[in-house]
This record gives sequence, structure tokens and C-alpha cells, in this order.
Amino acid sequence: MSTQTPRKLTMAQAISEAIAQEMERDADVFVLGEDIAKYGGIFGATAGLLARFGKERVMDTPISETAFIGTAIGAAAEGLRPIAELMFVDFFGVCMDMIYNHMAKNTYMSGGRVRLPMVLMTATGGGYNDAAQHSQCLWSTFAHMPGIKVVVPSNAYDAKGLMTQAIRDDNPVLFMFHKGIMGLPWMSYFVGSTTEVPPEAYTVPFGQARVVREGADLTIVTLSQMVHKSVLAAEQLAAAGIQAEVLDLRTLVPLDRAAVLGSVRKTGRLLVADEDYLSFGLTGEIAALVAENLDSVGLRAPVRRLAVPDVPIPYSRPLEQFVIPQVESIVAAARALMSARKPAGSAS
Repeated sequence: MSTQTPRKLTMAQAISEAIAQEMERDADVFVLGEDIAKYGGIFGATAGLLARFGKERVMDTPISETAFIGTAIGAAAEGLRPIAELMFVDFFGVCMDMIYNHMAKNTYMSGGRVRLPMVLMTATGGGYNDAAQHSQCLWSTFAHMPGIKVVVPSNAYDAKGLMTQAIRDDNPVLFMFHKGIMGLPWMSYFVGSTTEVPPEAYTVPFGQARVVREGADLTIVTLSQMVHKSVLAAEQLAAAGIQAEVLDLRTLVPLDRAAVLGSVRKTGRLLVADEDYLSFGLTGEIAALVAENLDSVGLRAPVRRLAVPDVPIPYSRPLEQFVIPQVESIVAAARALMSARKPAGSAS
């Protein structure tokens, strides 16, 4: 148990603190990426590290993603523990060969002889009018690729613990933070993501979802910034007598399937809310999980999915707000779910 008084940190501060503590603990940990040194990362995840650890362990790189991610992979193979930040998840397309043919597969293809203890960190999400090439989430894309652990925190406490766990893990970890919950002063964010964070190092285990809000009428499975929208929606639903349980997945790989099934078994209804694209993504995976266990969960209504329709994220603020699920759309989907009939063939 912690003997120190927790302080409130933003997610950006919590991530930076986790990295700093691991750099102090382990000389093999270093950081590289675009604008991560002098600038401290454009979303603040590496703020203050250059002054503490110097340019040999905190390195700005050219805008050459294939080169510096390849450098991180090679360093990890040689026993170091690199943390590479790629500024936007949307930029992964220029270096996907390094990610899915090398980072994800080299341990498997070497028969386990090559370990890759590295963290690839990136920013996700829209909501601030940065248009189609700077506003995607894409975590389902990477969860689809075997060999990468995928971590998606929703608050500062989890962000610090999950980052510490990621750095200590002997496998490649993709750490995805949403820009809208980093606590940056120059953009609006959900204040619930700024939480009490213990000063000492700690870990949050992968594959353990968290019940953010308990309820008996329906389950909302979600992650990242959508957790905060779902909690606000649950508060509105509660005023109407509907008790929604909000489940924060925290990691996609590994996925806490038991937590999803346990919550749905309790409530009998499932809404999956996601800021990634609707087709072939997280919402479909969670729906399939419940469908494969239909006899044991006892659904009272068909599963509902809420995500970004299959269009690029618009620049226009009204259009962007329209395609990205909002509190109001979660409330509407939950109300529709509560009025739906039990699916044919489900358990009594």
C-alpha cells in the first residue's frame, strides 16, 4: 500500500512520470521520436525528460518513421528497452512494414530467440478539427495483428501503471493515448481523465478491464475517451431510471473477455461504444464474443454497436461531431436497447 499522498496528474504528466521512473530504474530504457526531446512531445508525454536524462537517452529524430522505428526494433533486439513515439497513429502507414513484418513477427520467426522489449507510443482520436489524416484511432487495426500488445488508457492513474507495465514487458507494446484526454491546456479535454496518481512506481496488469460504473440494466463496453462520454451518458440514463454498467477495457491485446461476458451475463444487454471505425473493428469483435457465448449470457435484446461510420473523419466541426459518437448518441442507443425485444434463440 502506498505511504505517500497521491496527487492529481493529467494523463500527459502521468505518462511522462512513468517513463522517467523507469529510466531512473533501468539504464537500458531510452526514448526517441519526433519532437520528443526539446519540445517534450507535442502532446506532452515526454515533457521534462531531456533535462533529466540528456540527449543520449532522449533523442529527437528526423521525420523518417521507418528509420527510427527500425532503430528501436534493432535496439530492443540487442537488449535495450526503447520507447519510440510516433506523433500520430495516422502516420503509421509510412512505416507499417517495420511494425507488422518486424516488430510484430521477429520474436515468432526467430523461434523465441529474439526478444523485442519495446514500446511504440502514439496519439489517437479526433474531436478538435484536425481532419481525416490526424484524427483516427485505428487500435483495431493493430489488435488484428498477432505479436503486438495494444494498450489504450482512459485516465492518468491507468496511464502511469500501464506505461510502467509496458516498459517492463519483454514483448512489443503499442501504447495509444487519446489527445482529448491528455489534459493539454490548449485543447478541451474530459477532466475525468485527470486523476489521483501515486508518486511511486506501480503497474496496472494487462488484460484486466475495469468496471468504471456499476449497473444492472445494460452494459456499455468501451475504452479511451469514450469511457468518459459513456459515464456522462450513464448519469443521464440513471436520471431516467436506467442503470448502465460502464466497462473500460484498458487493453485490447490481451482482451479481458471474462469481464465482458460477466458484465453482460449480469445485465442481459450490451452496447459497444467506440471511436474507431464501425466495420471489422472492436465493436464487431465484442459482439462476436457475446454471440459465441449466447447460451451462457442470456441476452434480453440484440447487441447494439456505436462507432464511427465508414467515412474519413471530417474537418468540419458539425460533421466531425456527427460521425464521432457523442454523449447524446450513447444515451439514444442505450434507450433503444432498453426498448428492444429479446433476440430469437437466446437463453431464457
